[in-house]
Amino acid sequence: MNLVAWGLWFQFWLVLLTLWAGLLVIGWSYIDRDSPMIHRSTRWWGQNLLRVAHIPIQVEGLEHLVPGQAYVFAANHRSNFDIFALVAVLPGRFLWVAKKSLFQIPILGQALSRMGSIPVDRDNLRSAVQSLDRATATVKRGVSLIIFPEGTRATTRELLPFKKGVFIMAIKAGQPIVPVSISGTRFIQPPGTIRMKPGPIKVVISPPIAPQTFRRKEDLMAAVRQAIEAHYDPDFPHGPGNPQP
Repeated sequence: MNLVAWGLWFQFWLVLLTLWAGLLVIGWSYIDRDSPMIHRSTRWWGQNLLRVAHIPIQVEGLEHLVPGQAYVFAANHRSNFDIFALVAVLPGRFLWVAKKSLFQIPILGQALSRMGSIPVDRDNLRSAVQSLDRATATVKRGVSLIIFPEGTRATTRELLPFKKGVFIMAIKAGQPIVPVSISGTRFIQPPGTIRMKPGPIKVVISPPIAPQTFRRKEDLMAAVRQAIEAHYDPDFPHGPGNPQP
């Protein structure tokens, strides 16, 4: 199967599984917004998307996480497959801090809203600050959040500069930040194309970082960035000097 055919095959399943899982999440949210079935539905969605795309995933570092503890998961971002991978492997209940446009997609947007995930309008500073205040309150009440501190999907090998707002939120929330390094997704389906090339994904979960141990948000940002970079392999699984399209 060529790259375009793979992309079309995956898009079919993406729509189908998103409709099914999204409707399950919406339905369960009206019964109990804290129902474990909501997380099970989203995990089922991520795992099955990887399965139909023939994407194997390896995970390291789950032993660093304490059951029942709320975290702010901070991950690098190269592809939509980062989202599927995180949903498939992270334990416990978690929500997303995501761009506003995702909440405008039928079914998916409603499911995100009903879960309690938080939209961020990057073009409206006041709205963005209010969203981060909501995120702070969410973590304080014991629910984990997933953030992409680069702010968008990068097309470069190197990490983009981190956004300061999410680290201000993490400091206010007072819960540990967990750096997550995702390798391999940039070769599967880069932004802006339907072409897809199945390949493995590696997710490395670093030990949690306590924001209270840092006086400045810049120092916290640097520590999280260093941890992500330490386990992020931009050439995985091909190796240095052998980049793939």
